[in-house]
Amino acid sequence: MKAMTINNPQQFGRVAVLMGGSAAEREVSLRSGSAVYEALKNKGVDALAIDVTGSPIEALAGLKIDRVFNIIHGRGGEDGVLQGVLEVLGIPYTGSGVMASALTMDKLRTKLCWQGYGLVTPLWCLLENEADLDACIAKLGFPVIVKPAQEGSSIGMSKAANRDELQKALALAAQYRCDVYAEAWVTGKEYTVAVLDGTALPVIRLETPNAFYDYEAKYQATTTQYHCPCGLNQEQEQSLKKLAETACKVVGVKGWGRVDVFVDDAGQYQLIEVNTVPGMTDHSLVPMAARQAGMDFEELVWRILETSCG
Repeated sequence: MKAMTINNPQQFGRVAVLMGGSAAEREVSLRSGSAVYEALKNKGVDALAIDVTGSPIEALAGLKIDRVFNIIHGRGGEDGVLQGVLEVLGIPYTGSGVMASALTMDKLRTKLCWQGYGLVTPLWCLLENEADLDACIAKLGFPVIVKPAQEGSSIGMSKAANRDELQKALALAAQYRCDVYAEAWVTGKEYTVAVLDGTALPVIRLETPNAFYDYEAKYQATTTQYHCPCGLNQEQEQSLKKLAETACKVVGVKGWGRVDVFVDDAGQYQLIEVNTVPGMTDHSLVPMAARQAGMDFEELVWRILETSCG
């Protein structure tokens, strides 16, 4: 079901922009939240910026709120916890519901769902402890990329090209208190596809001189290049957009999201992950894709908020 079209900002009522949180992506969320709040104010929306530092129930206590624009990245905001609170409180909110938020925050279980539907995702190996290293090497070889399953913004991720590096990568990722897995290294080009209200926006190709598109490349580097138009021909781009839309549907993503995909050297699309509360900073990819589609930042924020209506 498509979102309602809202013409008058008063129809939104009072909107709480929830930002911050206590996850590793807190600083990015604060930047995203500030940008969203300013855009809503500029559009005449009665918006209230709330930095959630503890319980979201306490943060909302005593406030008359008609809906929430959720821009808390990572655990506590993107994993179904906040969504469950808002469901109980009866407050409409942007983004996916409890199930899809919880599922997609776990990259490993997202891969299992995609694989069950027949979508392609890189091979992986669960690393519960160092006893799993040799089986992982036998299955995947090198290089691999090691990831904590429930972190975003590439936090805790590292590339490993030998056993010693794999051991260190496991130790690093294990600090984030969730499942850790190694994923086969994909040689090819990296793309990201924003999906707004079920429809994919123009595809962006990412290019970085770093070993991979890590936290520094995402938020700090001046060497990261974003190509939009992405360089694919029309048929290829349409195919990639369709894949992103399907990938979202399979795991129940609603409202908006962003799907990360590799196209390997053989031309095979390989799904990496989906973000249900993507960044909205000056370095962020969803606003970039929206601009290519003729939508400025303020209109994009409005459109996302519309998806909480109806």
